[in-house]
Amino acid sequence: MVNSQRLLDTFLELVQINSETGHEEVIQPILKNKFEQLGLNVVEDNASEKEWLGANNLICTLPSTSEDNSIPSIYFTSHMDTVVPGINVKPHVSDDGYIYSDGTTVLGSDDKAGLAAITETIEYLQEHNLPHGQIQFIITVGEESGLKGAKELDSTALDAQFGYAVDASQPVGTTVVGAPTQMSIHTTITGKTAHASTPDKGVSAINIAAKAISKMKLGRIDEYTTANIGKFHGGSATNIVADEVVLEAEARSHNDESINQQVTHMKDIFESTAKELGGEAHIRIEKSYPGFKIEDNAEVTQYAINSAKELGLTGDTVIAGGGSDGSIINTFGIPTVILGVGYENIHTTSERISVQSLNQLAQQLIKIIELVSK
Repeated sequence: MVNSQRLLDTFLELVQINSETGHEEVIQPILKNKFEQLGLNVVEDNASEKEWLGANNLICTLPSTSEDNSIPSIYFTSHMDTVVPGINVKPHVSDDGYIYSDGTTVLGSDDKAGLAAITETIEYLQEHNLPHGQIQFIITVGEESGLKGAKELDSTALDAQFGYAVDASQPVGTTVVGAPTQMSIHTTITGKTAHASTPDKGVSAINIAAKAISKMKLGRIDEYTTANIGKFHGGSATNIVADEVVLEAEARSHNDESINQQVTHMKDIFESTAKELGGEAHIRIEKSYPGFKIEDNAEVTQYAINSAKELGLTGDTVIAGGGSDGSIINTFGIPTVILGVGYENIHTTSERISVQSLNQLAQQLIKIIELVSK
């Protein structure tokens, strides 16, 4: 059994360290020191050279204890950043067995539960002298801002045959084997300014945007695809015809043809409506992250399923609606699935995780390592 009190203490310590995405500069050296004190070789990359990232990613390598070169080298990844509001988190363990914040911030179990479980796993391996092959622990920044930290990883520094992102909002024992592609659509609509008392002399960018949105297919598009406009801002005063608005939207899908059609549809509607009403639409489309699908019979998935079942957990596999750092690392040619962590209500101030889930998660990581090392 894992050291439950130590695991809980580690988790409570980590969630109280401020690390909102883009501001990981405080927690990163603390984590680096933890892994170095545990005897791992820790390498920093240069991710913080990007102005939107607050620190470097950490690639921490635990050498093999065996001369058996047939043991697969594997990796686990978790991210150190949290969403907002995540400053001055005050966690408490409730009588119902769950850990909560005080309700003014998120808890940060996404993904500090993963970090705590990883730390406990390493300590357990060392205390019990469990044999294992090489294991890397990839601790990223900027996951909550669009997987930006993982996108800066140097793939040549990763040395694993397959691995696991410890970062899914599923019960522990559930494995995410697929996730969608997400495309971001940033649109600036320009019109012509005028005083509100003489609207015929202007072209309202707000009016163009509103009419474009009214023509657009949004929400659930088909069984694979969704689309959403999340931000709409512009204008300066009620007595001025707005000459510019900015919209930020997304589309995500498990089907490449469907997402391409949806993105093209949104782009065409913005452009045609702007032209029709005397304005212009300037559109920037980017792939936020790629989709992936790993088969249930793949080696990486089977270790996840079998480890769960040996612990009396379900061993279910599911398709997710969002991305993770595993989405990026899959593009490096390293098969990756996502492990359920057991946190609930993530990205809200009612976020929680049970002490039992923390324990089960650490136990599953250890069990995966045991099975891989047999």
